[in-house]
Amino acid sequence: MRKTNQDEQILRASKEIVVKFIETGRVSPTGFPEAFKSIYRAVDETVKQSAAPETADDRDREAP
Repeated sequence: MRKTNQDEQILRASKEIVVKFIETGRVSPTGFPEAFKSIYRAVDETVKQSAAPETADDRDREAP
């Protein structure tokens, strides 16, 4: 399975967020696996939704 640049950026951003949460005490190191999964999913969904191509319905709504 080949990772795209976008997938690598999502992975990196998710890791950085979890590390910050651990540093600030919001997540314990033992809670890393579950926190990482949750944060990764949220970042992945957000990035991929914003990068999704426009549908015909979206273009119709934007038409003057």
